[in-house]
Amino acid sequence: MAEHFLAGLAGIIIAGIAAQWLAWRLRLPSILLLLIAGFLLGPVTKIVNPDELFGNLLFPTISLSVALILFEGGLSLKLTELPEMGWALLKLVSIGALTTWAISAAAAHYILGLDPLFSILLGALVMVTGPTVTGPMLQYIRPQTKLNNLLKWEGIIIDPLGAMFAVLAFEVLLAGNLDKVPLVAVTSIIRTIAFGGIIGALTAIVLTIMLRYYWIPDFLQNPLALMSVVLAFVLANSAQAESGLLAVTVMGITLVNQKSVSIKHIIEFKENLRVLLISGLFIILAARLKLSDLNYFSIHTLIFLATLIIVARPVAVFISTIGNKYKWQERLFVAWLAPKGIVAAAVSSVLAISLIETGHPQAKLLVPLTFITIIGTVVVYSLTSATLAHRLHVAQPNPQGVLFIGAHFWARTIAKTLQDEGYQVRLVDRNRGNIKAARIAGLPVYYGNILAHQALISINLDGIGHLLALTANNEVNSLAALHFGDILGRSEVYQLPLAPQQNKDSETVSRDLRGRLLFNKQAGYAYLAKRFTTGAIIKVSRMTNEFNYKDFLKLYGSSALPLFLINEAGGDLTIFTADDTIIPTTGQKLISLVDPIKKETKDTQHKNAKKDDETDA
Repeated sequence: MAEHFLAGLAGIIIAGIAAQWLAWRLRLPSILLLLIAGFLLGPVTKIVNPDELFGNLLFPTISLSVALILFEGGLSLKLTELPEMGWALLKLVSIGALTTWAISAAAAHYILGLDPLFSILLGALVMVTGPTVTGPMLQYIRPQTKLNNLLKWEGIIIDPLGAMFAVLAFEVLLAGNLDKVPLVAVTSIIRTIAFGGIIGALTAIVLTIMLRYYWIPDFLQNPLALMSVVLAFVLANSAQAESGLLAVTVMGITLVNQKSVSIKHIIEFKENLRVLLISGLFIILAARLKLSDLNYFSIHTLIFLATLIIVARPVAVFISTIGNKYKWQERLFVAWLAPKGIVAAAVSSVLAISLIETGHPQAKLLVPLTFITIIGTVVVYSLTSATLAHRLHVAQPNPQGVLFIGAHFWARTIAKTLQDEGYQVRLVDRNRGNIKAARIAGLPVYYGNILAHQALISINLDGIGHLLALTANNEVNSLAALHFGDILGRSEVYQLPLAPQQNKDSETVSRDLRGRLLFNKQAGYAYLAKRFTTGAIIKVSRMTNEFNYKDFLKLYGSSALPLFLINEAGGDLTIFTADDTIIPTTGQKLISLVDPIKKETKDTQHKNAKKDDETDA
């Protein structure tokens, strides 16, 4: 028996993380693969039975996990993002949410034939979107910053509100009539907002004070933050049902917007925890389904699902964005992204148990219909939203651009070469002469300290996917790589090789505190500056059947320093590093630093090569 439980837990963790990794490799929405994995582990193979595995701890575990996910979501909500969205966000989570609720409830009653009060409950459950599904999709689609922020805020704010409305509908359903709706609604809303908001804000303030006065040792800061989230969630829920989600969301927003202490380490910890929780939760909830639940798929459920996607969401969005400065393309994209997530699944599962205990005749329909909605919306939006975003021109370009730290003459030369090849570049420098020269060359440049907080706010990173730290200061390069590793990913931040030391085995900066080393171990700042000063040039060479990499090496020999590789088919930019050996192949462009050769030598060695195989940068 113990081995069976161990296999079940291992299956959840392995399948969840494997699905996340596979989604990253295949560039697919992770939620889609997580649902498939959970369904295969549960009803299909019966490897995982969540109810048997967790017993009475199942729903408390799910509730706490959702609370941690919403807290992490709250940590991503900066108040400085609000002015750009105007009133659209407020209207989207109020008028838009109520519109979605009303249309969904009406569709449930008239299309699915559910009784009115039960339809109101189902409408409240499918009203939410949620960061567990919207977040991964936004990472996959990469919409414009304004749209990304709007959908991110909506997904996080609407979850606790949706849970509150679902509980409200549940209480009305148990009451059995609509006469008590006004009193129950007003009382529940006031209590939820009061208890959730106050408890969440106070918990964040207390944690901030403890961090500010160093009352918590470093090794306990993340555990104590985790404890604080759980405490706020439980206290709020004890005071008012389902107000805990609002409490942890408010706690996250309060923490991230205070200026007293740095909470970067807490954010990093919660981001890592979030991936594990989302992976496990979707596996668990999908595994709870039964093969018999597929019987609920019918023409009526498909029409209900289509109503939510084609009618409810677009109507809610277009009403909410009236009078705001959103183009029709932007409004259409927002209207086509409302996947349902964890909160709908978790709350429906909990409420269904209570309804079954009261003997409600339609109680067994709640979970299957909710999951049909979740799966249907996730599948539809996962497979269509990215294409729509690109068709509407509201998606950011493939992030292959390069941010250069340093705008000295040879950094400008490299940046200009990449710009001429169609890549976005940004340069950052504190030297006014370098700034002026970069602007004359037509290169986008930012004057300031890359390590300053203002730089993060001011530099436009749309389309930027790589960082090259090219200054003469090893420490500045390392700090810049470390700083932007959180934004671009550690695999995409690069710096020049460290200056050689008298002790060859020593390093000026630890491996954990720097970026990947560029080009090769000898290509430091002094080496590159000397090469450019003595006449070396940047060469762009197209690899063909007539002129391959071996021919290139024969022509330029040891003077050649490969810098970048361009995949002409997809436009992906590969950066050579000191640790990797990359062999260019046919259909790729090689950008390298070479010493110029005499024209007659080139003609002698490559008289059969086409003249357009190589172009000087």
